[in-house]
Amino acid sequence: MRRMFIVPVIAALLALAAPASAQKSGGTLRVSHRDNPPSASIHEEATISTVMPFMSVYNNLVVFDPDSKQNRPDRIVPDLATEWAWSNDGKDLTFKLRDGVKWHDGKPFTSADVKCTFDMLVGDESKLRKNPRKSWWFNLQEVTVNGEREVTFHLKRPQPSVLTMLAGAFSPVYPCHVSTAQMRTRPVGTGPFKFVELKQNESIKLVKNPDYWKKGRPYLDAIEFRIIPSRATSILAFVAGQYDLTFTAEIAAPALKDLKIQAPWAQCELLPTNTQANLLVNRDRPPFDNAQVRKAMVLAIDRSAFTEIIGQGANRQGGAMLPPPEGLWGMPDDFLATVAGYGADTEKQRAEGRKIMAGLGYSADKPLKIKVSTRNIPSYRDQAVILIDHLKHVWIQAELEPLDTSVWYNRLLKKDYAVGMNIQGVGIDDPDVVFYETYSCGSERNYTNYCSPEIEKLFDQQSRMSDIEARRKLVWEIDKQLQEDGARPVIQHGQGATCWRPETKGIKLSVNSIYNHWRFEDVWLDR
Repeated sequence: MRRMFIVPVIAALLALAAPASAQKSGGTLRVSHRDNPPSASIHEEATISTVMPFMSVYNNLVVFDPDSKQNRPDRIVPDLATEWAWSNDGKDLTFKLRDGVKWHDGKPFTSADVKCTFDMLVGDESKLRKNPRKSWWFNLQEVTVNGEREVTFHLKRPQPSVLTMLAGAFSPVYPCHVSTAQMRTRPVGTGPFKFVELKQNESIKLVKNPDYWKKGRPYLDAIEFRIIPSRATSILAFVAGQYDLTFTAEIAAPALKDLKIQAPWAQCELLPTNTQANLLVNRDRPPFDNAQVRKAMVLAIDRSAFTEIIGQGANRQGGAMLPPPEGLWGMPDDFLATVAGYGADTEKQRAEGRKIMAGLGYSADKPLKIKVSTRNIPSYRDQAVILIDHLKHVWIQAELEPLDTSVWYNRLLKKDYAVGMNIQGVGIDDPDVVFYETYSCGSERNYTNYCSPEIEKLFDQQSRMSDIEARRKLVWEIDKQLQEDGARPVIQHGQGATCWRPETKGIKLSVNSIYNHWRFEDVWLDR
């Protein structure tokens, strides 16, 4: 097998050897957090509420270059792997592993840990309580080891996106010798910070890993996340100097303007989050098993109202993939205009929706009464309230049902809801991630149970393609079909601001994901 290791070795070595004289060591970074993480186990969760505080506990085989503003497949750098190679047929991906790495409990990291992690993700007898990204690894046949420092991923067929998926925060390596139950509450990793404690409704505490394999890192002594469910209270606390860093992307455009007036010193970035508001309709529960009811609901939605109210014009319309230029795969504006329901006359749409509902026996005096479930945090509730107002235009009378984070995700997994207002975070800007996780038949995170074997064949077709431009055009066509099928109607793509105090250095954000830049190993405090 001919191997050519394609890895930015020079850049990686320069980063490791860069002088650290400007950075100061020590101090505790204080970060606000919006709610209780459902657990500390990244492999079992699907929320930034887990990723932001716990990514720094772990390492991946590879990561997106933190110095690149856009997460891209050609901007991937070593982490626990030092180099990698594809086989000639594109079905085997081999990694050389870093030597001398230890888990936080002192045990050595080996190739067996990599194999254990991915066996756990693809195995039918997995001990994971939840496995939200099992659909990512549908094409992984097996993982084999060659000694303690080499591991090979064997694929059923070529899939260029596998390396990209391995680079995201949702793909950490777990230790073989620690139970999945412990990883939920007392995680053990190889990362720059070690877990100390999680107090529900209070705080999460991490401390510096003095044996971190990357010499000279991290700079911080500790990180403390303080849980503040109230967005307004959290912003006031930041302005008052109680925190160094806000929870990522939690500050919408209107709130950002107020914050900058109160704290002109704040360093803030308002960026696309690669989170999308989408309508969840349980198509297995009457009357929503009727496609006409689902169509009437979509016709009631004025997407432009969402983008204006929530984002003051900063948020954008799009399909399943993040719109360009920040998104690598999203439909451009001229193509989006060809998708039914985008850019149409809202009043004309709603009149059509009322006609449908009238044919089903509903009227202004006899509306369809429903509950709209959503996660009980401000960014979800705000959009659910707008949705409820829009549904009135097609004679659907809705009541808001806010649910705590753990309850919300459990209800979605069990399909124990009728209608939901969801904000879906996309960990990686890649079609294989979005399509298989969200829309493939039987995926754990396919909350609406949409299933189209014909569309799934197109998922597989684009997944094999190495020609980026040809793949992108096919992705647009697939995305268009998903939106017109009402698979999980996308309402808008959000933007959000993250802010930090000027003495907080080394914060590096991405324009196409809020998930993959929270290792915190390069963050330091100038005080």
